[in-house]
Amino acid sequence: MKKIVLMGRSECGKTTLTQALKGEKIQYHKTQYVNNFDVIIDTPGEYAQTKHLGYALALYSYEADVVGLLLSATEPYSLYPPCCTSMCNREVIGIVTKIHDKKADVARAERWLRLTGCKKIFYVDSKNYEGIPEILEYLKEEGDVLPWET
Repeated sequence: MKKIVLMGRSECGKTTLTQALKGEKIQYHKTQYVNNFDVIIDTPGEYAQTKHLGYALALYSYEADVVGLLLSATEPYSLYPPCCTSMCNREVIGIVTKIHDKKADVARAERWLRLTGCKKIFYVDSKNYEGIPEILEYLKEEGDVLPWET
């Protein structure tokens, strides 16, 4: 599988998405440091929210094949500046999380991710594993066998 680094602000759903992509039971815990798994790099939200820690995200993007920018559908604003994906020499995808929350505005989150330059956008509810198969299919490389294909 292609390796993906997940970036976004605190509580946007990076760790929950990581657990869902790995097929684990969903349970909340705060990510305190970069977790570099086989095909997923889960980063703390503070790295995206703090200028000096943000430089580490650039370095970790070089360890991945795909950069996943997460944006919760409940966000009142976006951390990502317009056209920021042009600075990355990796594929960059947008991932809208918390799509079923009662405060969700999925269309607004999608617009913000498109402004960053994301051409491919996924919509997920990690707690229900909705949208997870689509991301796994996207990350799949030739020869990979996904659990439902056996």
